[in-house]
Amino acid sequence: MSTTHHTGSPGAENPPNHSAGTPAKTPKKAALASWIGSALEYYDFAVYGTAAALVLNHIFFPEDASPGVAILFSMGTVGVAYVVRPLGALIMGPLGDKYGRKFVLMLTLFMMGGATFLVGCLPTYDQAGLLAPALLVLCRVIQGLSASGEQASAISVSLEHSDDRHRAFTTSWTLQGTQFGTLLATAVFIPFTLILTEEQLFSWGWRVPFWASAVVVFVAYMIRRHLEEPPAFEEAQAEGAEVKRTAPLSTLLKYHKAAVIRIAAAAMVNTINVVFLVWSLSFATSIVGLERTTMLWVSVVANFVALFTIPAWALLADKIGRKPVFVVGVLGAVGFMFPYLAAVSAGNWTLIFLLGALLSGCFYSMANGIWPSFYAEMFPTRVRVTGLALGTQIGFAISGGLTPILATSVAGADGAQWMNVALVVAAAGLISVVAALTAKETKDRSLDEIDDLHTTRTEALELGALDRKETAAAGRR
Repeated sequence: MSTTHHTGSPGAENPPNHSAGTPAKTPKKAALASWIGSALEYYDFAVYGTAAALVLNHIFFPEDASPGVAILFSMGTVGVAYVVRPLGALIMGPLGDKYGRKFVLMLTLFMMGGATFLVGCLPTYDQAGLLAPALLVLCRVIQGLSASGEQASAISVSLEHSDDRHRAFTTSWTLQGTQFGTLLATAVFIPFTLILTEEQLFSWGWRVPFWASAVVVFVAYMIRRHLEEPPAFEEAQAEGAEVKRTAPLSTLLKYHKAAVIRIAAAAMVNTINVVFLVWSLSFATSIVGLERTTMLWVSVVANFVALFTIPAWALLADKIGRKPVFVVGVLGAVGFMFPYLAAVSAGNWTLIFLLGALLSGCFYSMANGIWPSFYAEMFPTRVRVTGLALGTQIGFAISGGLTPILATSVAGADGAQWMNVALVVAAAGLISVVAALTAKETKDRSLDEIDDLHTTRTEALELGALDRKETAAAGRR
């Protein structure tokens, strides 16, 4: 077993525990629960981004604001949920490592669903003035706090239930689920923009996708309530007194800061997704004047392609390693961002669809499908949710929080300077690639070996001292 459970040399190999009380791994069940829960929950999160690009900038802010300013305000509310996510990671991550991955998955489900439903009930600026955008921001804060714990817990559940030869593939279904949720969030607006008049869409039609979160919460709850905690977590809780006595956050910050920083930098790859899904949609419809429904179909097609490429790239990563697949994905997506935005600016629908599918559906999905296993395997079991949540959410806060505002700013007063936006994406991609290249390859290691790999001798000695102290105290009692 891993250094979570022993105090020997961090590099020593130990036989697995096959005691009768060891819970069984259920990779298919874990992957399904993570997939459908993430799909439904990220429908809630992503539907806001679509609404912000199409509708909210018109109804939650003053009518006399210029189109560029209104878009800036709307993109700012998109960014709020990303900015608060590191705070959510500080709360949700330790809860996941202390009380269980399932506990956090159920908590975030109700937080996300409730906040999304309430967005559909909010008054507009004409009805409530400044109270309307204030309430909108509050709901986005709750969504951000929820999202920060959702992915880290779902990924950890999948990783720790998987067999060692298919960890990238098993964990990829969590991101495949978020991709499906994003696709659904985009697709659900198509009939409304196609059938309803603009007046109907702005008055009540935009609310319906948010109200649908009531169904989202119910379905996800019915699936996730049957999910078991993974064996690695259960064994750590049952056998490792030192794990239960050690605060995950303090341990993480003391011994695993480098991994958190590495993941935060690598997560800048999210900049690509934010520009593709949010900024380019506003650019196309509000600046270039392209038709809303057709632009939504671009995202639908790209996300549909990703449903198939994400697990395929993950299978490749289980064979050749996480790093090469991740790096090629980032570089490819960055490269295609330039011609994609040029095609949007020119209004060339053929190239928009083709390049959008290649950029997001193919290359971005290489990185997107691999990072769950790549990042999660940078931490030992005892701090995995905390480290994964904090590292990713810092990166997502920077990329998702600043990108909409930064992109809108560098696009110029007329909002048409797309080349500057593409250069921002390139800079973020370079940061992501450099960070990924500093990581250790873990595809051929078991979870126990990964625990040992990421446990220094000093940390092992400290854990052992805590264990001996607990054993002595129990003897005196």
